[in-house]
Amino acid sequence: MIVGVHPLAGFDKLLHYKVPERLRDQVEVGALVRVPVVNRILLGIVAEFGEPTDFPVERLKPLTDVVYPFPALRPDLLRLAKWMAAYYACGLDAIIETMLPAAVRNAAGIKQERQLVLAQPLPEDELARLEKRAPAQARLHRFLAQQFKPQKKSLVLSRLKITAGVVAGLVKRGVVREELHRVERVAYHDDWATGEVVPALPHLLNGEQRAAADALSASLAAQKFGVTLLHGVTGSGKTEVYLHAIHEALQAGGGVIFLVPEVALTPQTVARLRGRLEAIAPGHKCVVWHSHLSEGERFDGWLALATGEARVVVGARSAIFAPVHDLRLIVVDEEHEPAYKQDESPRYHGRDVAVMRAKLADGLCLLGSATPSLESFANAASGKYEILRMTKRIDDRQLPHIDVVDMRVEIMRQRGFTVLSRKLVDAMHARFERREQSILFINRRGYSSSMQCRQCGHVEECPHCSVTMTYHRKDETLRCHLCGHERSAPNRCPACSAPDIRWKGSGTQRIEEAVMRVLPRARIERMDADTMGQKNRFRQVLAEFRAGKIDVLIGTQMIGKGLDFPNVTLVGLVDADLSMHVPDFRANERTFQLLVQVAGRAGRGDRAGEVVVQTFSPQAEVIQFSRHADFDGFAEHELGMRRAFHYPPFRHLIHHLFRGPNPEKLKFFAEQWARLVEKELGERVELRGPSPSPIEKIKDQYRYQLWYFTNAPITGIVADLTRLRAGFTWPEDVVQVIDVDPVSLC
Repeated sequence: MIVGVHPLAGFDKLLHYKVPERLRDQVEVGALVRVPVVNRILLGIVAEFGEPTDFPVERLKPLTDVVYPFPALRPDLLRLAKWMAAYYACGLDAIIETMLPAAVRNAAGIKQERQLVLAQPLPEDELARLEKRAPAQARLHRFLAQQFKPQKKSLVLSRLKITAGVVAGLVKRGVVREELHRVERVAYHDDWATGEVVPALPHLLNGEQRAAADALSASLAAQKFGVTLLHGVTGSGKTEVYLHAIHEALQAGGGVIFLVPEVALTPQTVARLRGRLEAIAPGHKCVVWHSHLSEGERFDGWLALATGEARVVVGARSAIFAPVHDLRLIVVDEEHEPAYKQDESPRYHGRDVAVMRAKLADGLCLLGSATPSLESFANAASGKYEILRMTKRIDDRQLPHIDVVDMRVEIMRQRGFTVLSRKLVDAMHARFERREQSILFINRRGYSSSMQCRQCGHVEECPHCSVTMTYHRKDETLRCHLCGHERSAPNRCPACSAPDIRWKGSGTQRIEEAVMRVLPRARIERMDADTMGQKNRFRQVLAEFRAGKIDVLIGTQMIGKGLDFPNVTLVGLVDADLSMHVPDFRANERTFQLLVQVAGRAGRGDRAGEVVVQTFSPQAEVIQFSRHADFDGFAEHELGMRRAFHYPPFRHLIHHLFRGPNPEKLKFFAEQWARLVEKELGERVELRGPSPSPIEKIKDQYRYQLWYFTNAPITGIVADLTRLRAGFTWPEDVVQVIDVDPVSLC
């Protein structure tokens, strides 16, 4: 028996090995094996059976071992890995390592413990004799006789104050049985989902929800590939429709992947899903999958899915690679979120990979959002995806009233720069008096975005990156949020020694300080990357907010999506302009999505909600469209602009980044490469650049970029670029990265 193996060794070459007789029953396509490569033993994935065409069979080395008695990569995942390697210009070994958690590759994740159980109870007369002869053994017998399940051996020894010899005596007689059990860590739940699960019966669906649920049931019953875009306004009950679809998939014996954009949203989703599963299908396990799990927790979840013990997984982007059996349904919640895009190799997009995995598994991919990405919306408009609409909030609740405050007028009215308008302050006071809650959103952490001298205009910049340093007032420091460089904030201007150096712009710290001044009795909490460093701190704060222990929650984008708090009746967007004025053709789309999603956190309970949007550009079209939650109007306008400039979704886009310590050398090689691509691919690809990146330097590495626009199939263009790269002589200190379908242009 000969197999082709992809070693996880940093190169993409199929190597062939003989399979020893002792391993033949365990080897199948997708198996994780150990193989000799030169003088090392490495892990690899069995990709095929068959003999090599260019190497003598008699010289083949044998496999060393098979790690698991089942495939580590299911057939659809192996096909997905090959597609991703071709589409995202990445090595197959890097894709496989992404699909298999480190604990799985190390095969060191199984945690076991010894447990004791009473195997053969002694009669009372014999137990009485044992009490006289060996009282410790009698005490152990009586303890185990009172237990309903096996007990951990170490705890029994500690509690009864006995030795292992006491146990051994009863084990030898067959009275006590010692068993080795696999210990499951917290892989099936999360902090909000621990403890007793309260079964939650399905809610009564309204007309729009019922229509959507029925359409999804029909799609699932067909058992063939399809993509459905569920476009429902915030608070329209999309999650309830998801849960009905999940129930249908499980009832049919299938598996489910449920993706959420942020790790922080996972506990809330898991809690609701577990409660529903307990009501409709007792015994179903819901595996949690995200980067904050320990290796052991991740291994336990992977093992439960790989063995078929669990059929549902909820998690962030990487959960799309979970080894779910008989995959019938993939739900991608908030499908528009940029968080689904991986920003390091392999640079895949979780939503697009979800669509391809559903295709390979003949399953249904359900994309849900109140503000769909224009790529998904265009696919629905062209008939490539089915679209289901939900235009009303549940229980006929009204969308929140949105007030737009012109901060130019506000500054004149208050005779100077202010971070909180009078409208927003009055609204917060009213909510505080009524014991209702408020959320303030600004997508910038720190106290202010920069420090600038009012005399000479000097701005404090990071010495390693071409960005300004952010001022943090709490510890009087300047920090770079790109490389982490930190130094004390100066009292005088380093350039002219003037004492008139001041902070400029606003961040979450400054907003928190302003709220403390206007609401001194309110309980205020700030949520950003600076305050959420401790493990589980995010969940603790949200739990306190849900319990009413916090009056005002101030935060960045981590609080702007997916969270559902019925007592929140006011949302304030402190600076709606932050995401508008950036060099990115998606700036308007992101701003619209952000405004609508954050506004959607208000008025989700019985009381009406209000949103105050502070902006210096009140007449901007994106502000006006979001004010009326007019997605169709915005999409028509924005797609018209994209079509005119031939931007995605009307053409594919590939970003090619070059970085290195020498800007002149970087520019020279980027230009030489651009000439080669223009010569070889100019008929199929439009090149723009090379030019310096918007952020020209990060961590002492200068950055140049090149853009490829094309209507040709991406895999063909990527194959040609890979071929040209292999024949181009690159200096060692020039690193280049290809990003297919980028979501950030900086």
